[in-house]
Amino acid sequence: MATKILSNKSNLQVLYEDNHIIIVNKRAGDIVQGDKTGDKPLSDVVKEYIKDKYNKPGNVYLGVVHRLDRPTTGLVIFAKTSKALPRLNKLFLSKDIKKTYWALVKNQPPKPEDTLINWLKKNPKNNKSTTHTKEVKDSKKAILHYKLLKKLDRYYLLEINLETGRHHQIRSQLSHIGCPIKGDLKYGFDRSNKDASIHLHARYIEFIHPVKKEPVKVSAPLPKDAIWDACLA
Repeated sequence: MATKILSNKSNLQVLYEDNHIIIVNKRAGDIVQGDKTGDKPLSDVVKEYIKDKYNKPGNVYLGVVHRLDRPTTGLVIFAKTSKALPRLNKLFLSKDIKKTYWALVKNQPPKPEDTLINWLKKNPKNNKSTTHTKEVKDSKKAILHYKLLKKLDRYYLLEINLETGRHHQIRSQLSHIGCPIKGDLKYGFDRSNKDASIHLHARYIEFIHPVKKEPVKVSAPLPKDAIWDACLA
């Protein structure tokens, strides 16, 4: 699944765009929506791109449909119209959007492929989720499917499909089976990446367009570094 890069400015890589939807490849460190840090969010960068490209006067409409963790890279969908936003939200709620992630982990997983079913409990104080094998108070059921794609010299490339979308779900569940993601100090990796990223990438997305009713399939190019490059060698 190859995707043509429509725009590749220094701070924005557009992978898909039509009248209703825009899909971009998020960089590590970008925040999707504004938060208490006050840092410029990706949503504002996309608004500026639309404003400049189409010479739009006044405010630009842009709906945030979902988010990726700040150190994570890959596909993010935004709605360009008020018609598309509730329809995209509905697709996410009904799990009719298939999202596939790639992760580089420290240790070989117990099985070459498996389904992980756990209960995650979020701690807002440290912005971390703990994984439990049984339901505990205030926990939410979390299900993911992983498959080992490749063994590198020091890391293992996993492909992950989410059945639920919980806070830090992939990071917490993989750490729970002894496979922390490269660079993810919060979930047990022993050292950080230089750019504060983690090697978790939203690689593919697939859904039926909520307005056009046509299939949309998009893939996000991997970040440029030697270890990601080795995954494609």
